Amino acid sequence: MRNSALLRRTGLTVAAAAAFPLALTAAGPAAAQSSGISVSTTGSTVSVVTSACTQINGSWGTASLLNSSQANFAQGRQVALSGTSVSQSAAWSGVSPGTYTVIVVCSNQQTAGTQSVIVSAPATPTVTAKASPSRGVMGGLGGAARDYGPVTMGVGAALVGTGVIAGAWFLRRRSKPNRL
Repeated sequence: MRNSALLRRTGLTVAAAAAFPLALTAAGPAAAQSSGISVSTTGSTVSVVTSACTQINGSWGTASLLNSSQANFAQGRQVALSGTSVSQSAAWSGVSPGTYTVIVVCSNQQTAGTQSVIVSAPATPTVTAKASPSRGVMGGLGGAARDYGPVTMGVGAALVGTGVIAGAWFLRRRSKPNRL
């Protein structure tokens, strides 16, 4: 008795495990067909790509970009699809920041897909003001940015003068080697 209950529970578990992948497989293609478009944004440009449409009388179909206040396909910014039998695309440029809905209707009047997209505002660089000197640039001797005062300037001048005198004495002494 105990073995039959265990066998029954195991059998139900195995049956459920076998049915689960089949249910996912059946739902998978239907879910993929509901949105056969891919929408992307780059800056203020929105683009859509699909492979669900076929060409009829030279037309692949039309894509429409709807903002939040527009309710149906005809109210949006419409663009004709262009491309090949492998991939069709459309693009809108100069789109303002906000939330939009992209709808693609093929030339056979079948909807290829609907998808929402958010267009973000472009990042603007921030400019910060820097303080400028109130007295302007302090130019002068050596381009000093600080006033050292007369004592420091006098000591500097004495050192430069001593260097000039020592250099002249050294050069004069070299010209006559036996002279002291």
